Amino acid sequence: MNLNFGYIVIILVIVVFSVILHELSHGIVAYWLGDRTAKDAGRLTFNPIKHVDPYMSILVPVILYILGAPVFGGAKPVPVNYHNLKWREWGMALVALAGPFTNFLLAFIFFLVGHFTGLAYGAGGELWQFIFTEFIYINLGFMIFNLIPIPPLDGSRILYAISPDGFRNVLAGIERYGIIIVYLLIFFFGEVFSHLMINGMNGILHFFYFIVGS
Repeated sequence: MNLNFGYIVIILVIVVFSVILHELSHGIVAYWLGDRTAKDAGRLTFNPIKHVDPYMSILVPVILYILGAPVFGGAKPVPVNYHNLKWREWGMALVALAGPFTNFLLAFIFFLVGHFTGLAYGAGGELWQFIFTEFIYINLGFMIFNLIPIPPLDGSRILYAISPDGFRNVLAGIERYGIIIVYLLIFFFGEVFSHLMINGMNGILHFFYFIVGS
């Protein structure tokens, strides 16, 4: 780990870029499915001011990086009106899935470029190796974190679509407290959480290597 200020700036750039595309994908899929809420709110844009949350997009990722923990975070949630969507709960599940899938796709694209150019292995120097490595791991971290099935994270929207009505009521009931629950889990079980995140990211990386035949 390098605490050089320049490296921290690179981390922030990667985080902001990744969360913008994550949230933008939510809004675009919602628009495709008939909901104009995100578009009307001006969220279908690459303007970082519209998406960045000072805490989850900047402070939390920097602290995690300094602590040597897996870097993840979030942005301002894109507004979505469930009642405007085609297929209702299944439409909402598709909107939710779009964000983590975008992070997965970004990680895979950078993996392919880094792998076949050698930049991820130091062919272009330490800086490029750092950029490619962190970009891949940060996006995989975003994907795994957001798939946690606790409201308001994306995984809960997917879980909601496949759950019976009784459990849907439970998910709806903890919606307002969900992010607090996530913070408490990270605070009290941070080491276990980090271990699971790292194992998940490494498992996906092994899958990437399998695809390229390495």
